[in-house]
Amino acid sequence: MDDVHLGEDLEGKDTEFTWEVKANDRAYHMQFKKKGFLCWRQKKYKSNAIHTAKYNVFSFLPLNLYEQFRRVSNLYFLFIIVLQSIPEISTLPWFTLFAPLVCLFVIRAARDLVDDIGRHRSDKIINNRPCQILRGKSFLWKKWKNLCVGDVVCLRKDSIVPADLLLLASTEPSSLCYVETADIDGETNLKFRQAPTVTHHELTSPKKMSSFQGTVTCEEPNSRMHHFVGSLEWNSRKYPLDIGNLLLRGCKIRNTDTCYGLVIYAGLDTKIMKNCGKIHLKRTKLDLMMNKLVVLIFISLVIMSTLLTLGFTFMVKEFKAKHHYMSSTQKHSEAMESFFIFWGFLILLSVMVPMAMFIIAEFIYLGNSIFINWDLNMYYEPLDMPAKARSTSLNDQLGQVQYIFSDKTGTLTQNIMTFKKCCINGCIYDSDDEHGTLRKRNPYAWNPFADGKLQFYNKELESLVQGQRDRAVQEFWRLLAICHTVMVQEKDNQLLYQAASPDEEALVTAARNFGYVFLSRTQDTITVVELGEERVYQVLAMMDFNSVRKRMSVLVRNPEGSICLYTKGADTVILERLHSKGAMEATTEEVLAAFAEQTLRTLCLAYKDVAEDAYKEWEPEHQEATLLLQNRAQALHHVYNKMEQNLQLLGATAIEDKLQDGVPETIKCLKKGNIKMWVLTGDKTETAVNIGFACQLLSENMLILEDKDINRLLENYWGENIHQRAFKMMTHHNMALVINGEFLDQLLLSLRKEPRALVQNAVVDEATQEPGVSALDFLQARRISQMWRYFGPSLATSQAVASKIRESPEVRRERAFVDLASKCQAVICCRVTPKQKALVVALVKKYQQVVTLAIGDGANDVNMIKTADIGVGLAGQEGMQAVQNSDYVLAQFCYLQRLLLVHGRWSYMRVCKFLRYFFYKTVASMMSQIWFSIFNGFSAQPLYEGWFLALFNLLYSTLPVLYIGLFEQDVTAEKSLEMPELYMAGQKDELFNYYIFMQAIAHGTITSLINFFVTILTSSDMSTMGSSSDCQSFGVLVAISSLLSVTLEVMLIVKYWTLLFVGAVVLSLSSYVVMTSLTQSLWLYRISPKTFPFLFADYNVLREPSSLLLIVLNVTLNVLPMLALRMIHRTVFKRRPKEEEEVPSEEVIVEPAMRHLRRGIPARRSSYAFSHREGYANLITQGTILRRQTHTDEFCGDTVCESPNPSEEDMPSQNKDSIFNPRKISILAKKRRQYLGKGSQEEVHPNASSSQAVEKQATIPTTTSAMSGQLPLSSSEDQAFYSAASQYTLASQPERMDVRSSLSRKSPPRWRDSASSRTSQLEVPRKKHNHTSS
Repeated sequence: MDDVHLGEDLEGKDTEFTWEVKANDRAYHMQFKKKGFLCWRQKKYKSNAIHTAKYNVFSFLPLNLYEQFRRVSNLYFLFIIVLQSIPEISTLPWFTLFAPLVCLFVIRAARDLVDDIGRHRSDKIINNRPCQILRGKSFLWKKWKNLCVGDVVCLRKDSIVPADLLLLASTEPSSLCYVETADIDGETNLKFRQAPTVTHHELTSPKKMSSFQGTVTCEEPNSRMHHFVGSLEWNSRKYPLDIGNLLLRGCKIRNTDTCYGLVIYAGLDTKIMKNCGKIHLKRTKLDLMMNKLVVLIFISLVIMSTLLTLGFTFMVKEFKAKHHYMSSTQKHSEAMESFFIFWGFLILLSVMVPMAMFIIAEFIYLGNSIFINWDLNMYYEPLDMPAKARSTSLNDQLGQVQYIFSDKTGTLTQNIMTFKKCCINGCIYDSDDEHGTLRKRNPYAWNPFADGKLQFYNKELESLVQGQRDRAVQEFWRLLAICHTVMVQEKDNQLLYQAASPDEEALVTAARNFGYVFLSRTQDTITVVELGEERVYQVLAMMDFNSVRKRMSVLVRNPEGSICLYTKGADTVILERLHSKGAMEATTEEVLAAFAEQTLRTLCLAYKDVAEDAYKEWEPEHQEATLLLQNRAQALHHVYNKMEQNLQLLGATAIEDKLQDGVPETIKCLKKGNIKMWVLTGDKTETAVNIGFACQLLSENMLILEDKDINRLLENYWGENIHQRAFKMMTHHNMALVINGEFLDQLLLSLRKEPRALVQNAVVDEATQEPGVSALDFLQARRISQMWRYFGPSLATSQAVASKIRESPEVRRERAFVDLASKCQAVICCRVTPKQKALVVALVKKYQQVVTLAIGDGANDVNMIKTADIGVGLAGQEGMQAVQNSDYVLAQFCYLQRLLLVHGRWSYMRVCKFLRYFFYKTVASMMSQIWFSIFNGFSAQPLYEGWFLALFNLLYSTLPVLYIGLFEQDVTAEKSLEMPELYMAGQKDELFNYYIFMQAIAHGTITSLINFFVTILTSSDMSTMGSSSDCQSFGVLVAISSLLSVTLEVMLIVKYWTLLFVGAVVLSLSSYVVMTSLTQSLWLYRISPKTFPFLFADYNVLREPSSLLLIVLNVTLNVLPMLALRMIHRTVFKRRPKEEEEVPSEEVIVEPAMRHLRRGIPARRSSYAFSHREGYANLITQGTILRRQTHTDEFCGDTVCESPNPSEEDMPSQNKDSIFNPRKISILAKKRRQYLGKGSQEEVHPNASSSQAVEKQATIPTTTSAMSGQLPLSSSEDQAFYSAASQYTLASQPERMDVRSSLSRKSPPRWRDSASSRTSQLEVPRKKHNHTSS
């Protein structure tokens, strides 16, 4: 959609353009307030201080308590404590439960406090970063937090942008500013921003900036990273602004000495902070299930207490009838007594939800987190970085992950481009120096321009280059040195290349090391040193690349006067433009396929000689297309395509985008564990797809669906034509989705907070289709229709279910997309913003109800990390923002395999077994209280000794349970990695669910029935033999039977008996012996008979042989039947194993009718990192991007040369050196301009309203004079400067970045001679070509 139309749509919404920023006027912004919570009003314009922490000093206690009581178990315990504090119904002292609850709260609060202190420290470091703010007429060093909206800021090279700034001016030509946006969109290539032309002209000193009173009116703060619409009003005139004028917070200034900006959005209003999201309280699936189980148990306890109370009501009537003389002792009525008994039973049975279980669980989570920190197999020695569990409450959920959402740059890749191989004239040249032995001797020592960093070396190719006999080899390297948009500068007598993409830099660097050195450029010449001979090529046209053209061409005139076209691009577009295809071309195609199988990024190189007559015929067409006001891009593409025909193939290059170590193996292993992998990246589609193949996320036999295919499927998802074909058919095909941010904008409407109209009108780079593409429309339509014929009906099977629920079209479309994506083996989302990453994660969580994990290393991944159930931060090169907001920290992506398959699965298995056993042992010991109530008149009298109840879960059975939670292993770590299929148990909730819970309750109930009723049935017979049969002895027999039964059960369910486990069992039983001897001793009984009433009860029972036999009988009846049932079940299970789920294999057999379903690309792939927008070609041919010569101050006017740099006393020592200001102009240049008399070609560029302002400046020179009236020029010197710039560039020899004077000292004499022989030709070019902008 055209940007102008978008602006009109947005301007129709008055509510969107209410953000006014006045420069240098803090008081104006301070007066505005907006409605906050209730009647609280807060500042509309926020300060630049950020606060990402969850708590502060005042909110910690109430907010943490609120989060604590969101757990139903804590509410339950609080309710029981309140009941225990009432004397009439209390059966246990209130502090027996209150003290453990406080302990639990303190443990959890301390954990949350430690995490939040880390966030406060991070915020403090960021808020205290230094920056230069305009105060009065000079720039002073202040902290980031002191910035306010409307302030003017000075930034230096390599500085991080502190807020969203409107670029006012810079020391670069035309006030360009180069930024790196790795933290925003994952791309490390440089992007340029440009100041509005009016501020570039006017704001040339701190004095002028301090008097700057412009007003910016723009849209309210929002999260759209690639969109900005506004206007600058200054001196009663308005100038349009767009995203090309904005420096976003988090960007890094590159290759720009100094720039100046006006703060538009500050602090939490900046676009990157709007994308960061809020901190969410993360709860595991088991934690949420425990909430439901606590409610279920409480309801069960209420029902049981009600039934026991009814029993008491009937029994008390019968009791009073038989014992009427006891009625005088009753203080309350029967109804009141029943009411008290009900609450007494509820308190007595409250131990069915044991507090000890939650306390022990905290120690188990802590212990498993420590094991992650201690794992040496996840320690990365180069960075001295171990794995770290920053959250201790999510360990078990690591064993249930089903979806991984990963960033690409810095997470899967190292973002290092290496020239790996090349093919020239059908011959493959691989590196002879894979192990780096030759590089130690510097094989390129013969070349003084070699940088010594090229890892590629081939002896045969080197000899061909130096021999200069093979023209194909010469043209191959000449093309790499000429056909690019790389800029060059000199630093420490070395050439430094600045490229728009890392691929281009790798190619130019490779040519440099092989003797074809790109030395310098002007707007219409490029200088190359070819094996010591300096050659100046006249650039006739630069045909820039984009994601549609997939190629770049340069038309040059060589020093001999002949014209040649050099083209590089994707094989799919180069091979179809060849003059002829012979054996060499066929061989190159095979080589490309081989390179693609090795996941290398390939690029085809071709050239052709252009006749002078053909050029003269083509050049007017090119000039005419350049001057068009409408459909200029389409016309230029047509003209370019006409020239780029009948090419001669030179060969191909292969570049490796290095993956992190072990990435393919890790992804392959995780896929075997039924974990789906989604890659969410801000990078280009070609780059992301190539990385998908490189890391084996994608394969050549995959069916890859793109935006159009998906839209077709989604449109027919809810169609009326429903067939009886199962949706399972989809899983038989190995499928993947590749989508972009524009597609997600249209999809994620229900989850976004922006107005729907803004999302629908979002800026979309609608690229012009290539000529001839329409010929494929029929095949594309046939392919899509066939896809729907096979997959559409099965996709529509869910219609009947969803139609019953009245959903909006947006929700149904989202549900359809998630259903489709869930059947794919991989999903790659390209060109997505940080907020879109989070919305994709939220979308899957909303419709799939699965455990998600997000992993990334930059600030652009923070929102995604916060949104996912588990966030993993990589300690990478993009800062520590991801680490500071993550739950787990790793140094390498490959460690994710061990984190999930080993630690995650172990933690899940341990916690599940711990919960199952704890519920079992609690029911097995405490259900006897209910059976005892039947025999004691439902009087709520305890069966056990009070100290046994208090210490049973705390001491007598704690250590074996703690051992299970910390050290239990079903298989070793090596086996876990060898058999990833074991991980599926956690995804299916097989180890703990409602069925397992009911099994534990039933098992515990059976154990309690055996212990109680066997004892009570045999007690009468035992009394006849002289054994004691009193109530205390009976309670002791049941207690010992229960303790030994649950202890033997834990011994049976543990996989391995270790010395540690045996020691835990022995210590637990020994603690019972010691504590019982103590609590039943005579001296404690004398001190407090009511507190220690069981005097020698255990001693009296255990000295009777019949009692010992009864205990053995109870334990045997509990253990042997269960052991037999488990053996029978295991035997049957082995004979009839479960059918394994069908997982799509890599080798998919596709029916003949399905052939058109495959992705419409050949086996080879070209994934050169094409730009999303046009590159630097227009800026180069215009001369805007090129630096101009500096002159001494004696030639400068006072107005122009007044440097806007801070005073020396305000600057740090490293910035006190004089800064090169390319906007200075000499009188000599002005006189030369007047002498040449080219007044009609003034280079005054009004700022355009769309994001293509730079392109318009470069390609419409005839329209500038008509519009120049809108631009007031401050002085005649400024007018002379901007009118002289273009011609001065052509005429002045030092205009280009000439470094020969510094580098020629290293060169042999023949290099110097050849250089000097060409000097005179650089003074005034022989011909000025009309294709470039004046």
